[in-house]
Amino acid sequence: MKRITLIIAAGLLSFGFATANAQQDDAAAASMSELLRLIEQGQARDSREARQREAAFAQARNQQQSLLNQARAERTRQENISSRLENQFEANQQQIITARQALDERMGALKELLGVLQTVAGDTQGRFAASLTNIEYPDRSGFLVELGSKLAGASNIPEIEEIEQLWLLLQQEVVESGKVTRFNHLVTRADGTEEEMEVVRIGSFNLASDNGYLEFNDDGTISELLRQPDGKYLGTTGDMMGAGSGEAVAFGVDVTRGGILALLVESPTIKDRIEQGGIVGYCIIALGLIGLLIAVMRWLALSTADRKVKAQLKRETASTDNPLGRVLAAYESNRGADTETIELKLSEAALKEMPNLTKGLLFIKVVSAVAPLMGLLGTVTGMIKTFQVITLYGAGDPKMMAGGISQALMTTVLGLVVAIPMVLLHTVVSGKSRKIVNILQSQSAGLVAQHSENSH
Repeated sequence: MKRITLIIAAGLLSFGFATANAQQDDAAAASMSELLRLIEQGQARDSREARQREAAFAQARNQQQSLLNQARAERTRQENISSRLENQFEANQQQIITARQALDERMGALKELLGVLQTVAGDTQGRFAASLTNIEYPDRSGFLVELGSKLAGASNIPEIEEIEQLWLLLQQEVVESGKVTRFNHLVTRADGTEEEMEVVRIGSFNLASDNGYLEFNDDGTISELLRQPDGKYLGTTGDMMGAGSGEAVAFGVDVTRGGILALLVESPTIKDRIEQGGIVGYCIIALGLIGLLIAVMRWLALSTADRKVKAQLKRETASTDNPLGRVLAAYESNRGADTETIELKLSEAALKEMPNLTKGLLFIKVVSAVAPLMGLLGTVTGMIKTFQVITLYGAGDPKMMAGGISQALMTTVLGLVVAIPMVLLHTVVSGKSRKIVNILQSQSAGLVAQHSENSH
């Protein structure tokens, strides 16, 4: 029974497998048929597109030949036009040459006159642009530019009125250059601010205001000088501003029309020179001021002492308000002693007066010797810096080298400026001190000799 059951199961499985294989074979056959159909459709479509491309290429080839023929025809036409234009250009050139020759023959000497007029107009335009009178008459430039353009074109001849206008402008410039006029104008101050103020124009040379001299810039503006000249010249601007109509005043005129004033702006003042000395320069100045103060004080003290000593020489009694009086007082207090004691007492009294008489003289002498040495120190350090600059930037700029050397030598100048007066002051002060000391020594010796005589 069991065996029969197994046989039946095996048969069913075999039937199932057979059915599945049959279905798979049918599906594969269907797929192959669909693929074949698609391939046939693709071939047909490719064949149709290829035929279309071949037809389009053939048609384009026919069109290219037609375009080529059209381009050749257009080239021939343009060549004909070019030849006609060249012939016309040559004819026009010949007409221009003929017309110019006729123009030159008709103009004759007038052409040379117009050339001179063009030169005068150009020079006048440049002169007016830099003239101070252009501040009050700024519209002249437009006329000169228009006249110059007309003369440069050589096709238009200026009218007689325009030539007369140019002559009138030249005459106006000559007249205005000899006038002193006043007007209000916007001025740029030295600190950069702008202010409208009254300006005086002195011919074509200078501009002035209450604050000093003014400068006329290339862009037509007016500005104050960064640095004004010395007081004697600066005071004349105030006199000019305060002068009435027709009144004659003294005024410092810069005949170079600003050149000298520009040099004054660039030239350093005494303050700038001192600042160039740097720390060493300031030390030299401080040392010189201290030495000068001590020298003046000692000269006053010694002058007072010298006057009192001279007064003491005329008196019979000793006064303790002067060195000689104190030495005489020492003699009076020891009059009864022997000669050797008197001599020692007088020497002691004179030696007590020596510090007060020679005080400060050594310091003045040291200052006179140290000041030039400090100046030499500053010069050496300044030259070292100058050579360092030359090493970095080269020696191609002499102005930069000269500035560094000038700064280095400034300390030497300061040292000599301090040392020379100190030597003179030391000589004067030490001379007064030595004079009083000699009086004390001579009076002491005289008293000792007199006491010795009285003792014998």
